[in-house]
Amino acid sequence: MTRNTPPVAVEFEPEFFDALKNLFEEKIVFNKVLGLQITGITPDKVTGRIDMKPDLVGHYQHGRVHGGVVSASLDAMGGLACVAAIGARHMNEDPLQRLQRFAKLGTIDLRIDYLRPCVGEHFELRAEVLRLGSRVASTRMEFLGADGKLLCAGSGAYIVS
Repeated sequence: MTRNTPPVAVEFEPEFFDALKNLFEEKIVFNKVLGLQITGITPDKVTGRIDMKPDLVGHYQHGRVHGGVVSASLDAMGGLACVAAIGARHMNEDPLQRLQRFAKLGTIDLRIDYLRPCVGEHFELRAEVLRLGSRVASTRMEFLGADGKLLCAGSGAYIVS
């Protein structure tokens, strides 16, 4: 008889979290332009935030966020979720060695559903990996208002090998 055991909880080292946050927020220049900030990284979910600023407006009369900002930020968060899942899979390696595994990560497919106008002072983002294979990962992402209301939803496929 096979017994199902719960997965062992993985907690990332501060060195891994800090290096990944720095890479994502500072080294990826477009993320910096968007103002994308990482608020949480766990093996099964990543969270982020974007503060509204004039450079992100897509509709000048209504002050809505441009759809490209939504798409790019959800794509980035989907990729980050893949990074977290891969990092958790290789906890036997040191943190900086794990960061080297992401050089080949890339978007294969991206779908964004714009459900409501994106208006607000800031936005919360969430992403999770639905399936992590040896070559491809599937993700689900959310773009939420400051009140927690779902504004946009996304799904993506990423090459991970």
